[in-house]
Amino acid sequence: MRLLLAEDDAMLGTGMEKALSRSGFIVDWVKQGSHARTAVNDHAYDVILLDLGLPDTSGLDLLKSWRQQKVTTPVLIVTARDAVQDRVAGLNLGADDYLSKPFDLDELIARIHALARRNAGRSQPLLQLGRLKMDPLNHKAQLGERDLALSPSEFKLLQALMDKPGAVLSIEQLENRLYGWEDEVASNAVEVHLHHLRRKLVEPWIRNVRGVGYKVVEPA
Repeated sequence: MRLLLAEDDAMLGTGMEKALSRSGFIVDWVKQGSHARTAVNDHAYDVILLDLGLPDTSGLDLLKSWRQQKVTTPVLIVTARDAVQDRVAGLNLGADDYLSKPFDLDELIARIHALARRNAGRSQPLLQLGRLKMDPLNHKAQLGERDLALSPSEFKLLQALMDKPGAVLSIEQLENRLYGWEDEVASNAVEVHLHHLRRKLVEPWIRNVRGVGYKVVEPA
């Protein structure tokens, strides 16, 4: 899952980026509103974590402009402003959730997963397609009764495909779920990870749609 973190506090931003990365998220961290605006224009995110007190623009103004531009990415406001009027203003402008600083990391992660589920049209925390099951919050995957020992990259790829079962995802879309903007990506990195993932699944759960991308389907 790829996140945009818009936070100007260096100490807090560093801590959040490291903690979220350890929890399996891809995190693009920006410290200014103008950079957040550019990032949203250039990349697809699953959730945006937005501080209201950015140095060059108001987080509320950013949020308002995104919603006017029909950007539907879930936005979680994370800010020290805990006055009721601030929460109401953010929610009325299109924020999906609100978390006041200081916060518990586990609560932040749970809220991120909840927003991503809601945006994908799911109410259940588990992903399942036939005998293939995933628990994104606890980083577990099973095929029938067999636990799958997946690398972090393999898990992220499988989750990206399981989020939209039957839909064909391009290499670019899959790269977006694996790498942040500062990562160096080999030209065939996704194909290599998919090769290893398909070997671990044994059966043909992941299909290659030639010239288009990949999808996950239940084997016949």
